[in-house]
Amino acid sequence: MPEKNTEPIRRINGSCHCGNIRFVFHRPGIDDEIPVRACGCTFCVKHHGVWTSHPEGRIELSQEDPSQVQRYRFGTETADFYICATCGVSPIVTSEIDGARYAVVNVHCFDDVDPSELVESATDFDGETTDDRLARRQRNWAPLVSAG
Repeated sequence: MPEKNTEPIRRINGSCHCGNIRFVFHRPGIDDEIPVRACGCTFCVKHHGVWTSHPEGRIELSQEDPSQVQRYRFGTETADFYICATCGVSPIVTSEIDGARYAVVNVHCFDDVDPSELVESATDFDGETTDDRLARRQRNWAPLVSAG
């Protein structure tokens, strides 16, 4: 019988500026530093998108007014950037892979994390094939367990 992960879970709340798009990131490791990646794509650079996730965690997404949420796709068109039409912030990105949804969250949208806990590294995915990109997301992104 496989061992269950008994590591404590940290609940991290986040939202866009106006609170229309909210998430809860259930992340293993209460006292761990949080590795984050500053994506080098032009969209993330222009929006200062710095992302994190954990494959053994989970993410819950809620939207107060879904009519004020835009989804933006570019490049391979395999990920949805959720952008609040009210305040312009993109707090979460999702990707559907083999019938399951995965997500990463923007650490600049955390409501309750001290920035000193974040360990940032630059990342560049140029040259990655679509299949490689989806496989990486499936390995590294957290499951999206609810979306409203």
